[in-house]
Amino acid sequence: MTTRLRVVDFIEGKRAQRFITVLIILNAISLGLETSPTVMGKFGGALGTFDTLVLGVFVIEIAAKLFGRGFGFFRDGWNIFDFLVVGIALLPASGPLAVLRTLRVLRVLRLMSVVPQMRTVIQALITAIPGMISIIGLITLIFYVSAVLATNFFGRSFDEWFGSVGASMYSLFQIMTLESWSMGIVRPVMVEFPHAWAFFVPFILVTSFAVINLFIGVIVDAMQTQHTEEARDIEAHIGADTEALRREMAELRAEVAGLRRSLQGSR
Repeated sequence: MTTRLRVVDFIEGKRAQRFITVLIILNAISLGLETSPTVMGKFGGALGTFDTLVLGVFVIEIAAKLFGRGFGFFRDGWNIFDFLVVGIALLPASGPLAVLRTLRVLRVLRLMSVVPQMRTVIQALITAIPGMISIIGLITLIFYVSAVLATNFFGRSFDEWFGSVGASMYSLFQIMTLESWSMGIVRPVMVEFPHAWAFFVPFILVTSFAVINLFIGVIVDAMQTQHTEEARDIEAHIGADTEALRREMAELRAEVAGLRRSLQGSR
């Protein structure tokens, strides 16, 4: 086994990845503690040193993967994600770039690439994007038509909520989320327009209970597809290993049979 393969096997092994996962979690806690002036007054130096050490470990990990895989490192989207997150943390965070210091918290997002279950969820979400775009287009169309109707129906009396298409869309979004929709918006409107419920109730049924659930359906279907593909890959891998074992056993049997014939012939 070459040195590069040994480095890759070590850095991508279970022990090393568990160690990286623990460091990410501890770093997330330390970054949260840094938001407290009291904690920083007492342990600011220690937290800064720990943050530097963690960043150093991440840099060593990325460097080891680059050494082991070469340019093949960038063929994996998760490797590119890790490279960018760690690279942002290495940028100078002083003067006009001081805001970049806040972006250190992005390192916590590395959990998505380290934990296999999280990777599966993210990949499922990416797979679901085309279907989600179609649903977003549908709900945007419903919102626009409803906003135009609401502006014409209620705009003159309730200018703050429905005075323009933009204001109506924002008010309808609040209604869709069911946040203070009844006592906050609909009931005051019904004082002047008693039959306004005939507009708002169907809108809630269509958006909150129908279209929004389509998002859930698309995501669930994408996750099922992801799990199915992973199961197929595992089955294919197991099948390939089984076939290789069968060939090796057949070759061993042939060698044993040949040895037996040789022994019998010598007798």
